[in-house]
Amino acid sequence: MLAAAVGAVPGGAARPGQQEMATAIEECVTSREHLLVQAGTGTGKSLAYLAPALTVDGPVVVSTATLALQSQLVEHDMPRLADAVEPLLGRRPTFAVLKGRHHYLCLARLDNSTEDEPTDTLFDAVEPRAGGGGGKWLGEAGRMGKQVQRLRDWALETDTGDRDELDPGVDDQAWRLVSMPARECVGASRCPFGAECFAEASRARAREADVVVTNHSLLAVDMLAGRHIVPPHKLLIVDEAHELADRVSSAAQAELVPELIERSVRRARPLLRPEVAERLAEAGGALAAGLAEVPAGRLTAGLPGPLREACTLLDAATRAALDTIGEVKSDDPDPVRKQQAKAVLDELSATTQRLLEEAEHDVAWVEKSDNGSRRALVVAPLSVAGTLATHLYDERTVVATSATLALGGRFDTVARALGLDAPPPTPPSPAAAALAVATARGDAPPGAAPVAVAPGSRPTTGTVPATEGPGWRSLDVGSPFDYARQGILYVAAHLPRPSVSGLPEAAGEELLALVGALGGRTLGLFSSRRAAQQAAELLRARTDLPVLLQGEESLPLLVRRFREERSSCLFGVMSLWQGVDVPGDACQLVVIDRLPFPRPDEPLAAARAAAVDAGGGSGFAAVSVPIAAVRLAQGVGRLIRATGDRGVVAVLDSRLETARGYGPFLRRSLPPFWYTTRPEVARGALERLGRP
Repeated sequence: MLAAAVGAVPGGAARPGQQEMATAIEECVTSREHLLVQAGTGTGKSLAYLAPALTVDGPVVVSTATLALQSQLVEHDMPRLADAVEPLLGRRPTFAVLKGRHHYLCLARLDNSTEDEPTDTLFDAVEPRAGGGGGKWLGEAGRMGKQVQRLRDWALETDTGDRDELDPGVDDQAWRLVSMPARECVGASRCPFGAECFAEASRARAREADVVVTNHSLLAVDMLAGRHIVPPHKLLIVDEAHELADRVSSAAQAELVPELIERSVRRARPLLRPEVAERLAEAGGALAAGLAEVPAGRLTAGLPGPLREACTLLDAATRAALDTIGEVKSDDPDPVRKQQAKAVLDELSATTQRLLEEAEHDVAWVEKSDNGSRRALVVAPLSVAGTLATHLYDERTVVATSATLALGGRFDTVARALGLDAPPPTPPSPAAAALAVATARGDAPPGAAPVAVAPGSRPTTGTVPATEGPGWRSLDVGSPFDYARQGILYVAAHLPRPSVSGLPEAAGEELLALVGALGGRTLGLFSSRRAAQQAAELLRARTDLPVLLQGEESLPLLVRRFREERSSCLFGVMSLWQGVDVPGDACQLVVIDRLPFPRPDEPLAAARAAAVDAGGGSGFAAVSVPIAAVRLAQGVGRLIRATGDRGVVAVLDSRLETARGYGPFLRRSLPPFWYTTRPEVARGALERLGRP
């Protein structure tokens, strides 16, 4: 099956790691074991898991981290694979994409979307918000009306109602007018447009398909909702699995926002007695006042008085409103509008009660944007490992794969985060320890075995020894890239330890020397917007190189210009660490200004670290270091994207070399580049790359 699929790819060739991964998946399906697979860039992991998926009896679900990867699988990989294996199977395998309801046009919502609608986004476009938030120009409301009219025309043409098929698209505000969140849907049986529902049609197609492609966010919602959204299946493949726990955390997160309460009052007012609507409005005002009074950050001593009072008022007001509205019935004059109002109030009530409960397994914080446009009281689970252990693995085989699963040379950390029991860590062999010391000095020879491999370890194509636990095992199939010959990892160990925010002067001079040696072609990954802006200003002032800065134009346009302008540099922050794929000589230097530890004001990371500290462990080692390892591996992975790529990764944070505790752990989490701390070696390599 895999051979046929590879043969259908132009220039396709068998890859040992790809075959090893496909074989391991087949074995785990038979043995009903779960599998963690680290598959480096260039392995061809999509085909490695899709090919054996077609041999499984019953539907297979593939979950991706992003809608972009979901589209790539459905539009490119799956059609090509179906063509290749049809002669072998005697039929053409089918596949379908499954997204959340809000990605599909809702005919019931479209039917109610008019410019005089008082309960939706168009109202917000022409009326100033309470609390000084301001409104939008009437011209913008007119522009939105035109977008809604275009959506009405499109509704008569589209077969799927999928937003991704609308070209050109519309902005988020217009789309919200014609889409329906799952919580607000009355269901096909009670909706006047139920027989024509695009979201229901997508679910029907998914139930009939051999392979269903969904995303982590919907998979998380499915788990939390009792697994009734995604069709029943025997094999679940989780691609980019290092992001799954965060997506489940996001799905289990809830918030109270004053503007949402205002909107819920407007939506529910026709269904409420005036005094009940007024109580809701007063509770929203109390929340706005409390958020203005309480500073942003994690709430470590329970809800402050103003916020507790606001939540108490809101709890009573939402209960009264829900009692007034009652149940949604099929003979209601407008069940869709009634369900919308009831759903928002239900969510407000549940969130308020959750905050008032102040459970030990939850973390609460106040969130405020820098410009004051957003104020929220947020609650999220301290950990989702238990949720995953309970809901992810039951009655199906799970294959979790990514290029960054083995942190510090082991799968233990990711296994625990995904709810799998992991064995205690074992010390490295004397030979591996000796090689680690040599690598840390920069003395390991090119092509030397990676530090995590002990003599006699099973993997031959990978870099990490296999790990097993109750009902699961792991595998690293490596990468077809020869990292030690294609790239250099340079750590500027001579620089002072970073202390202040922004870009230190010494790091700026180092950046100038490196970029100047190559003549551009640099992707700069920075820990803050301030540091990225300072770096851009420095290069613009002292070089003639084109410098592209994230935020000055749309990201797709910046990436395209970076790819096309040979001497350009692209500087940005965290979204660039994972989302940029520029193979070839357009990107031959990746600069990372400092190790990407979570900031002290990241509430969830701080709470999780504090919980480990309270239990007698090291929160920094258990929480902050693994987060930094994943982020750093993703950033470093931007350099080598194809077998012909060459270049240097420069880390301007000396701690990657000097920190004895976590420095080696972070380095073992990275591809096995040739390692050096000598600036003249890095500059010399860049000068050679920069020659015509």
